[in-house]
Order: sequence, then structure tokens, then C-alpha cells
Amino acid sequence: MAFTLQLGETAPDFKLPATDGKEYSLDSFSDAEVLVVYFTCNHCPFVVGSDDVTKQTAERFASHGVKFVGINSNSVNTHPQDSFDDMVKKMEENDYPWVYLYDESQDVARAYGALRTPHFYVFDKERKLVYTGRGVDNPREPEKMTVNDLENALEEHLAGKPVSTPLTNPLGCNVKWDGEDEHWMPGEACDLV
Repeated sequence: MAFTLQLGETAPDFKLPATDGKEYSLDSFSDAEVLVVYFTCNHCPFVVGSDDVTKQTAERFASHGVKFVGINSNSVNTHPQDSFDDMVKKMEENDYPWVYLYDESQDVARAYGALRTPHFYVFDKERKLVYTGRGVDNPREPEKMTVNDLENALEEHLAGKPVSTPLTNPLGCNVKWDGEDEHWMPGEACDLV
């Protein structure tokens, strides 16, 4: 079995606390035509750089029944700024149009096979995976991006077409697993900031 969720597979369930004080499961979003689950955090420059692009995408597709769920699975032992309190602060300061969940045990990240922050998973009405990977091709410097894979996938799926590029490599920092040393990748500056 591959580490990360495969196209056509069903979204793993979860039950996690959110920054709004509520707890959410997969069923909490049963009314969504399309559900975008993505793994994110507070500190990663690839996340910070692309948050506004993700926000624009979420707002653009909200009227089409698309809902976004952000999940922070990073270990606070590795990165204290990824704490739940800092998540609450981030949402209060930015008013992002998604639910922001905290996966303290990291079990949900393992179930989905989250590789990076950000890492997007797009599920259809039956919660089958139709797209996974990056949001854009330059999340750290979105002013230099040339393609928005997430928007392309959403457009095609909502138009009833198969997603032409359903699988891309997520670009960003490694998920910070608890109890593991930092895994630095070439070109990854997350741990240097």
C-alpha cells in the first residue's frame, strides 16, 4: 500500500477540534458537493506565501458547494509556533474561509499520508479522491506562479469532466512528525526561518 492516499480512495474519517471551539468529523461537511482537505500549519513559508491564493480559491468556489478544511498536524515539540493557540490567533487575524483543525496525535496526517504543508486532497460528493498534490506551482512566491493546479482540478470536476492532472507533487515543508529529527530537503527553507 502506498503511503499517501490514492486517487479514487475514500476520505478517511476524523474527529478533531477546531479553532472555533467546535469539534468536526467528515460528516460535519456532508452538505459539501466537493470537500478540499488540506494539511497546513502556521509557520511554513510555503503555507504563509500561498495562504491568500488558497483563500481566493476557497471564496471563488464556495458558491459551487466547495468547502475547505485545513488540518495542522505538525508537532509543537518540533515547531512551537504551530501550537493550537497560535492557530486560533492566525484565524482571528486573517479570517480565512475554512475550518482549521488540530491533529495533535498526527493520526489523521498518517491516515491521509500527508507529505508536505500545504498538501491538498480534493474529494467528490461521495468523498472519493479526485485530485491530490500542490495548490500552485510556486507557493512560496505566488507572484511567480504559472499554474493553479487546485483551481484547475476544481473547475474540471465541477464541469463534470475528469481532472486532467489529478496528481501533482505537493510543494512545501515536510510534515513535522513528533519524535523525529528534522528532514531537510534540498530547496526547502522552512527550517531556516
